[in-house]
Amino acid sequence: MLPKYKRILLKLSGEALMGDKSFGFDNAIIAQYAQDIKSIVELGVQVAIVIGGGNIYRGMNEAETGIERAHGDYMGMLATVINGMALQAGLEKIGVYTRLQSAIKMEQIAEPYIRRRAIRHVEKGRVVIFGAGTGNPYFTTDTAGSLRAIEINADVILKGTRVDGIYTADPEKDKTAKKFETITFQECISQNLRVMDMTAFTLCMENSLPIIVFDMNKPGNLLKVVTGIKVGTLVKV
Repeated sequence: MLPKYKRILLKLSGEALMGDKSFGFDNAIIAQYAQDIKSIVELGVQVAIVIGGGNIYRGMNEAETGIERAHGDYMGMLATVINGMALQAGLEKIGVYTRLQSAIKMEQIAEPYIRRRAIRHVEKGRVVIFGAGTGNPYFTTDTAGSLRAIEINADVILKGTRVDGIYTADPEKDKTAKKFETITFQECISQNLRVMDMTAFTLCMENSLPIIVFDMNKPGNLLKVVTGIKVGTLVKV
């Protein structure tokens, strides 16, 4: 089985790590993700990962919490590092070499983000997990995923969600929603389909970086995507 993509950026949501819980991690989900990632590493695919932090902390409405936006965003960045450490532990438990890089310096637990070092790691077959977003407030982890994918010259962004692609409406709320097999960036914008936040989406569009949105919670889907089997929705120029 030959992979279609040589180097990928896998974007995972923090909420997905909760499974059926209301907070934190579901160890079964982390174990499943780790096995799925291992299956593509064994094919020779070079893997980098960005995880959100919504299972631990989500930047709330400033008026409700009293926490200013920038301060809250830094709290969210720290949550992504905790998630990165959890996934790193899950991967290393099954023999996958990983490196955690953080956009905020914390030498005891993560390397600082250095682009050339990250590229060298993936070239050597190590899975690189990027933590702390971009290191800047007001930018989401979607934007961090797009930025890192472009920086390390990834072939594609794989956005692993709970939904198996992009639909005309939210399939969890609207049973008549229809799924797209492929869609262009411009069509997503004109139909106001929220694939990622606009900063992240525009970065991908301007750099002709395709995005595949797929259901990461179904075991084996990641392997199907990287070997070219039609799973989820492809967004292209």
